[in-house]
Amino acid sequence: MNSISFLSPILLPPPHRLQLQPNHHHHHLSSSFPPLRSLCPPQSSMDASATPSNEGTVSVMNFEDLVQKDWSFLDSDPTNSDEQRYRIISAGDIGENSRVLVSIPSEEFVDQLVDSAPSQLLLVVHDSLLVLACIKEKYDKVKCWHGDLISVPDKWTPFDVVFLYYLPALPFQLAQIFRVLAERCLSGARLVISYPQGREVVEQQRQQYPDVVISDLPGRMTLEKVAADHSFEITEFVDEPALYLAVLKFCKVGTSAE
Repeated sequence: MNSISFLSPILLPPPHRLQLQPNHHHHHLSSSFPPLRSLCPPQSSMDASATPSNEGTVSVMNFEDLVQKDWSFLDSDPTNSDEQRYRIISAGDIGENSRVLVSIPSEEFVDQLVDSAPSQLLLVVHDSLLVLACIKEKYDKVKCWHGDLISVPDKWTPFDVVFLYYLPALPFQLAQIFRVLAERCLSGARLVISYPQGREVVEQQRQQYPDVVISDLPGRMTLEKVAADHSFEITEFVDEPALYLAVLKFCKVGTSAE
């Protein structure tokens, strides 16, 4: 899988306006690339090139090939308090030996997750190359996958905790997501679907950011049906104006949790 390095600079808009996503490519952000602190300030210059692990031909990401998406709204709500994020993190029941996957988190959520819940493995999956680069700059031990949830390599599996922090941005049917997670989770794994600002805010964001937010958060009845079809059961469900939180347990028949 390709690692990512950053070479000759080109001028880009501020990070809150630009997110980098090569079309139909998935990349593992290696810890071998140089410091990326220049990516995180409001004004930055960079050019991205993807180098295969066998050091073969270098594939350059041209500016025209990059898709701009604005993910700043995930970190923009002042009411998104530490207490709400801590409640979501606590629902994962993370231990030191846990193998944790987090899909499309805010940077603040990753900060709090790293600080409050040490684990054996933390893998962050995101559509934004820039968000992942900033996370990797701060936390070298965090694994980062640039691409979609269902294409995550098996080398990091199995997981015993999965956070779907912003489910409405995933371009898949709910049944597809559960089917993939059922193949990659240990029996007894905890799946946490959440959003600290609640369902109504997601509906507003879908109007404001239609290229990013493509679905709504599922209601309990919908979630229960899809979950049951894939050996998950709901253990907690909160659907409040300021918090959406669904906690599910994977009950795979014929195996035991580690």
